[in-house]
Amino acid sequence: MSQLQNTFSKYSKSDYVFFAVALICLLPFISSPVALVLGFTLATIGFVPTQFNLAALTKKLLSYSIIGLGFGIHLDQAIAASQQGLGLIIGSIFLTLLLGFFLTKLLRLEKKTGHLIASGTAICGGSAIAAVAPAINARDDQTSLALATVFVLNAIALFIFPVIGHALEMSQHAFGTWAAIAIHDTSSVVGAAGAYGDEALKTATTLKLARALWIIPIALLSAFLFKGDKKKIGIPFFIVFYCLAILVAYALPDFQPLYEQVFTLSKRMLVVCLFLIGSGITVQKLRAAGLQPLLLGVTLWVCIGGGSLAYIQLAL
Repeated sequence: MSQLQNTFSKYSKSDYVFFAVALICLLPFISSPVALVLGFTLATIGFVPTQFNLAALTKKLLSYSIIGLGFGIHLDQAIAASQQGLGLIIGSIFLTLLLGFFLTKLLRLEKKTGHLIASGTAICGGSAIAAVAPAINARDDQTSLALATVFVLNAIALFIFPVIGHALEMSQHAFGTWAAIAIHDTSSVVGAAGAYGDEALKTATTLKLARALWIIPIALLSAFLFKGDKKKIGIPFFIVFYCLAILVAYALPDFQPLYEQVFTLSKRMLVVCLFLIGSGITVQKLRAAGLQPLLLGVTLWVCIGGGSLAYIQLAL
């Protein structure tokens, strides 16, 4: 009994409020943007637990949720989406990196900071920055600036992309493709696409993870260009398990009702992830983004977002 009391005594009333709101985010009436705002609100008033590593928990939960989404995606849909979007993915990645190189010089930003922001914009936000940073021996302050910049733009994208999509009357497939190309982090991609519709979510998730596979070659290229350490490059293994989930659902169709339940639960877990991400946003982080890094990030984002939107509207 005393051991149980000691366990509960570790947490304050504000911690229990945090846990309760996290559970509420599992309910279907809480959308991704609302979850992000709830997390940010609790962080602002100091209601975020400090006893454990929320960033690590969010990363694991996001990986498991994405793997779960794989069970709800048909193999033929995944192949078709990947084939249709492959050229756009490759083109957007290298155009972003090239544009980032010239804008970094124009803005007189540190080369490594600019390259990290460009890499995050080109591939998958924070995950790409985390993979490229050790490969080019980036300093902590350079990595933090890049992460803060991408963090701010991710939060904005979660709100404005569905609004733009509905205003332009984009199809589910077209919006999913656009979200996968133009939004940085996987969490915000699936959050925005999930708010738009299930078909948009499936397209966006498949294309986003196909885009995320470029983390490894881009990190290797970055290590070569900056004469960094290739041994420090991390591999996103959850993408492999996501593909395996699609194959399992295809090979064992008799369990389709179970797969649908897993898919539904995974969508709700992604909303919880966005709540946790929101709880990591602080005023200090927003200020840390700085004017020049933010200007680079916004310019790259507008160019890639606007360019890909124009292409998708004409081609799809």
